[in-house]
Amino acid sequence: MKRFFQPVEKDGSFKKPTLSFSPASKPEEQQEQQKDGKNSENAAAEDKKEPLKFLSWNANSFLLRVKNNWPEFTQFIESFDPDVIAIQEVRMPAAGSKGGSKVPGELKDDTNSSRDEKQILMRALSSPPFRNYQVWWSLADSKYAGTALFVKKCCQPKKVSFSLDQTAKKHEPDGRVILAEFESFRVLNTYVPNNGWKEEETSFQRRRKWDKRILEFVLRCSDKPLIWCGDLNVSHQEIDVSHPDFFSSAKLNGYIPPNKEDCGQPGFTLNERKRFGTILSEGKLVDAYRSLHQEKDMERGFSWSGNPIGKYRGKRMRIDYFVVSEKLKDRIVACEMHGHGIELEGFFGSDHCPVTLELSQTSTDSGQS
Repeated sequence: MKRFFQPVEKDGSFKKPTLSFSPASKPEEQQEQQKDGKNSENAAAEDKKEPLKFLSWNANSFLLRVKNNWPEFTQFIESFDPDVIAIQEVRMPAAGSKGGSKVPGELKDDTNSSRDEKQILMRALSSPPFRNYQVWWSLADSKYAGTALFVKKCCQPKKVSFSLDQTAKKHEPDGRVILAEFESFRVLNTYVPNNGWKEEETSFQRRRKWDKRILEFVLRCSDKPLIWCGDLNVSHQEIDVSHPDFFSSAKLNGYIPPNKEDCGQPGFTLNERKRFGTILSEGKLVDAYRSLHQEKDMERGFSWSGNPIGKYRGKRMRIDYFVVSEKLKDRIVACEMHGHGIELEGFFGSDHCPVTLELSQTSTDSGQS
């Protein structure tokens, strides 16, 4: 798919930003600088607001997007100006030496290659508009899965945790969860495990356990409205795939599961779709996109598109979502997918396109801008 995109020009875009110091500052100047810093912090606290604009994207390797598609994605961020950016499939390893314990909240930098990769990423994120955000990472031990959450510094959460049991220090295996709690709602960023094709521990069983835990989470945390986003790896209804018959009958190497409700493309099996429906109904949750878009849109109605070469050419699924509590339904202003066409316009190098959500202000924060 990379053949559809132009690589980043080597124009020095990722040069390390320079920092200016004045070692000869006098004590009174230092005190004045500290006072200014405190005034800035106080001003920031006064300007703090609840986020209203959200973006979710499975980047399919965040580092590759930085290397190959950064100008286009940066332009998109500048245009939409989200308060929160949720990334899935970061695919950067967690800090920690080989064979040692890992630190899922930090990027690996103990080898030459990992240091170089981290430097490339940090340089990109130190430039506008990304330097206006604070970022949290939840990473796997290897270049697999992983999530990231960017929140504008004027919209900082009260608490951030990394597991469905809301234990801040504990990270879900493979870094699949970041949960941010704001004053009036929570934002859950997840990279949901793929269902796979067979009844085995790393496939059907893993996905069933995940769905059960998500349901328990939304029921347990019903005290505050939820915005759940990410690659949820399920297409709920036939309208959510481009070719329902193709996806329903899909199989891998001729294998047919014993339970007919487990048959078909991962993400479009009857069992997955039923469990997702149960999560929505029992959790009193609303599919934000479908609540606004009732008709099938073959151009812009899907978030994942198969490789333009081969049997998946032109076949698409909607597996990236914003799911919100029913209490927030009336505040949904817009929810859109930003990719279209067989040539993957607006996908920015990934096989997924960004999905956005906009909420209206509440009466309590209408005075904030």
